Amino acid sequence: MSEKDTISIHLVREALLQSCTSGAATDEVLHKVGIAPALLQTPAARVPATAYARLWRLLARRRDDEFFGMDPRKLKSGSLEFLCRSSMVQPSLAAGLTSGLSFLSLMLERMPAQLVRQQSLAEIVLLEDGEEPRRAFTYFTYWMIVHGVACWLAGRRIPILAIELRCPAPDFCDDYRVMFSENLRFGRPRTRMIFSADCLDLPIKRSPEELKRFLAHAPANILVKYRDPESLASRIKHDLRQLPAEHWPETEALAQQLCMSASTLRRRLAEEGQTYQGLKDSVRKELAIVWLAEPAISFAEIATRLGFADTSSFYKAFRKWSGSNPGHYRSLILNEAD
Repeated sequence: MSEKDTISIHLVREALLQSCTSGAATDEVLHKVGIAPALLQTPAARVPATAYARLWRLLARRRDDEFFGMDPRKLKSGSLEFLCRSSMVQPSLAAGLTSGLSFLSLMLERMPAQLVRQQSLAEIVLLEDGEEPRRAFTYFTYWMIVHGVACWLAGRRIPILAIELRCPAPDFCDDYRVMFSENLRFGRPRTRMIFSADCLDLPIKRSPEELKRFLAHAPANILVKYRDPESLASRIKHDLRQLPAEHWPETEALAQQLCMSASTLRRRLAEEGQTYQGLKDSVRKELAIVWLAEPAISFAEIATRLGFADTSSFYKAFRKWSGSNPGHYRSLILNEAD
């Protein structure tokens, strides 16, 4: 893992909140994992993901709790390994997730969960029964474990369409949007993660040797690479969001705006693992998901806003992006009474 893979100091502070007393004890823990304690007072500071992973493992060993002490019951050391072992013997991701969620629901008192398949969409819902919402870091740590294990079981990254949370938005959300989805909604009636149901049919084919390698690098290998906000791709996506889709420049015009040749633009994006068409599709998907959560905006208007020739073209593109049609996605997002 490259040292460019970084985690905000805000998440370090959150991890320490319930796991370590302040003062000398905190300083000693941070020194052990290679994080300068002074960084806690620097809001913009970032630390290597590997250092954050070492912090996670150290706190887990000391407390015998792999969940930072955020539940009345401990997620005792070895729980992640058991979760993986019990899930990897299942035939499909659906069965593996069901097994894993059952284990976590048994271990954690306040975070029972279930997997629900809704035609072309799937959701993992936390069944909190009217309890006070947990803090955002608690929910996101849970999602990090569940989503990270699910991606490993499937052997591929599972795109998240949306995450809804009962808690209010925290002061810092940037890393959460990178790790999970641009589409985070806070203050919702329930906490859930939504993704394409097609993923549930993926077969699980993991060996004991692969499990050993996965656990040796966990949790660093389930932390998503930080996307540099100054990268060319990030700058282009930011600029696209500010313009109506019909005013998005073609490749040649964009290259001219950026004072480079079209071939240089393509090469620099390729170095970041991106293409211009891919960036446009990514922004269209982000905007579509946001607007579908607003019932007053019609499908025809969304199609127009995104630069599609007609509603049918928007439907086809959305199915390609998400595995679901826009109407089904909207009904799931708006059906908050169930």
